[in-house]
Amino acid sequence: MREREALERYLEQLEQSAEPDEVVIAPRAVASALEKLHRHSESEVGFRRTTQGFMAAYNVPAAVDAEPALLVAQPVTLQAGDNGSLQPLAEAAQAATGGPAQPIHVVADAGYSKGAQAAACAAKGILPPVPANRGVHSRGDGTLFDRTEFTYQPESDRFLCPAGQTLARKQRMRKDRAVRYAAQPQVGGACPVKSRCTVSSRRIITRHLHEEALQRMQQRATPEARQLRRAPVEHPFAHLKYRIFGHPRFLRRGLRGAQTEISLAVAAYNLKRMLNMLGGRQLRVALQAT
Repeated sequence: MREREALERYLEQLEQSAEPDEVVIAPRAVASALEKLHRHSESEVGFRRTTQGFMAAYNVPAAVDAEPALLVAQPVTLQAGDNGSLQPLAEAAQAATGGPAQPIHVVADAGYSKGAQAAACAAKGILPPVPANRGVHSRGDGTLFDRTEFTYQPESDRFLCPAGQTLARKQRMRKDRAVRYAAQPQVGGACPVKSRCTVSSRRIITRHLHEEALQRMQQRATPEARQLRRAPVEHPFAHLKYRIFGHPRFLRRGLRGAQTEISLAVAAYNLKRMLNMLGGRQLRVALQAT
């Protein structure tokens, strides 16, 4: 996608330029872009970082019903990461396994961590045990007070530091969906434990707008829950890629084609799984009943 856009901008600049000298022609760059467009002709797909370098690829998050180990949702998306997929994937899994009236637990890794979606899931009876993906206080030599050692006081909307001083609310950061709290510089400078708190004039703490949802999500993400995620999810996905597809490459082109192909592959996997669980006769009876 980047090469295509760069090539289009280059050609547009070439057409609009009144002076030929204004355009810097880089034949090697143009040849490289054309070569990549020839090898990756899908207009909807983007280049993503993989273990083999940057490649044209879609993102396919999947939801697995843990008890029968059946795939229940597998949307093909253009998103580079998974942090926007928690809610839509969880809602699709809930609809496939009983509908909105059926509360479910959705176990995922930290890549799916997103406070707003965690809160929306909880409101719909979806309880996600997902590790909260938080930043690390990287200043200093690693001995500074961690964020968890600061206590939030909801009645006054302030933080209490380990030395008993308060950090007041200073700024709401819309982009990061968080609120910034900071101590007074004169208080921080005179604090006897400042060397253990910050290397700046004062300590700053941020709190997510959906902090409570993130905390509840983190509390549910026990080692047992994380282990449960690995076994049911990784095996079916590996089976899809290397047993049914034969290689991790879509043969159909475009987002719609890729969705059709993965849906057919999931149907094949689920039928094989149910055949192994129920046997041919019982599976035929179950399918006729539906």
